[in-house]
Amino acid sequence: MTALRITPLYGFGSRRALRIIERNLLVYKHGWLVLFSGFFEPLFYLLSIGFGLGQLVGEVAGPGGQTIPYALFVAPALLGASAMNGAITESTFNFFFKLNYDKTFASILTTPMSPADVSLGELAWALIRGGLYAIGFLGVMVVFGLARSPLILLTLPGALLIGFAFAAVGMAATSFMRTWQDFDLIQLVILPMFLFSGTFFPLDALPEALRTIVVLTPLWHGVDLLRGLTVGVVGPETLVHVAYLTVMGLLGLAVVSRRLDKLLLK
Repeated sequence: MTALRITPLYGFGSRRALRIIERNLLVYKHGWLVLFSGFFEPLFYLLSIGFGLGQLVGEVAGPGGQTIPYALFVAPALLGASAMNGAITESTFNFFFKLNYDKTFASILTTPMSPADVSLGELAWALIRGGLYAIGFLGVMVVFGLARSPLILLTLPGALLIGFAFAAVGMAATSFMRTWQDFDLIQLVILPMFLFSGTFFPLDALPEALRTIVVLTPLWHGVDLLRGLTVGVVGPETLVHVAYLTVMGLLGLAVVSRRLDKLLLK
């Protein structure tokens, strides 16, 4: 027998989604160090590659035709990758466990909450986790003297936008997965993006055919957005990056809400 629901299924913006965040905070109350684990990986990359290898590389071409130290070139890219990794971890592995094993969402839907509330709440939680990584890494950049423009403050909402896009699409993709082995496909996508999205070297170093593919990927848009803000270079391309990531996130959110409706209310 199907339970009668009295809440709108797609009413994004419901305050009930805040209960999902509250629940996750209580879950991590005694394991809060896990939330910060993803902060250290990009930090180690920055210290070893940005500053270590950077001593050999010297300066490279940056946004607006200016030359910048290699560490300054790498740091905003690692900030974007950090936001991506935090959002992906929460919206794929943890989301899959709650959906298929712990049956967390099925239990939540016995309350007046809707699939849209669950989607929005989980997305907001993924952004909080990604935001923590971004704030910590942004502080490191300031400490190491990598803040060249006041616009660096805008890299925080920029990183959250990256997290929004990847978290929404990550949840949407996870809703189609059936086994843990399916997560190999996620790594097959994430790892090449991390390596080739202008993270460690300019796109000019790639063959033209591969360059065309890279500029279509979401992480490249995120990296180019944050790198421009870090050095104070903005232009029409900045709006293109913002629009790309926003549309990506909205589409992912719409898909996962409908998928949860189908999976949990059938």
